[in-house]
Amino acid sequence: MVLIDQGLPSFDSVLSLPGATRALWTTLSSGLLALGLCFILGVPAAYWLGNRHAHTRIKKLAAVLLISALLTPPLVLGLVLAFIMAPTTLTGSWLNTIDSASNTFPALVLAELYEALPYFVLTAWTAFATIPSQWEEEAWVLHKTPWQTFRFVLWPAIRPGLLTATWMAWARIVGAFGSPVVVAYHPTALPVQIWITIEESGLPQALALALWLVLIGLPLPAWLTWKKGGLM
Repeated sequence: MVLIDQGLPSFDSVLSLPGATRALWTTLSSGLLALGLCFILGVPAAYWLGNRHAHTRIKKLAAVLLISALLTPPLVLGLVLAFIMAPTTLTGSWLNTIDSASNTFPALVLAELYEALPYFVLTAWTAFATIPSQWEEEAWVLHKTPWQTFRFVLWPAIRPGLLTATWMAWARIVGAFGSPVVVAYHPTALPVQIWITIEESGLPQALALALWLVLIGLPLPAWLTWKKGGLM
């Protein structure tokens, strides 16, 4: 592969470039936080959307919005997010009372979450939608609590789908560029740092840094795919 052939010679030395090591740790720390938020927000949303009692029109609207987010160019998503987080908007003014809505670590986490959450929700939604409603109803008849129903009835069935949702979200998070470059140029994550490296140090150094990005992004999806026994 070109990436290995061209990036490996500078694989170690590239971290000595200004900002490279910091970008590596920023990507890992912000990425793990964004992935946790994807799980916390995405699982309840996917469960509700996959529930057969949910309003059909709302489910259709949610599907359109999620698919639109997937198909919209990331840079456009970043511009939309920048507008939402602007100090002149209600959301932006509220965020600014907590911390700056741009060029901060929380802004980077939010940008990564913004790009990855649709992938997680859509995949998890599909997993929940395959579960027969009778399973939950039978658990309720047996006087099982909602937590017991989720833990012992739903979780074993949706676990493969949630694993897929997790690795798709992680790959999207670590590779997020469009939104972070607009709203969170600083602190710099690896995708933005690669772009900076191309301009300042040239393509060979950028390829070495890209190899680090691949090593961060691929092990989790590979491990989760291995655990679930393949894609199916």
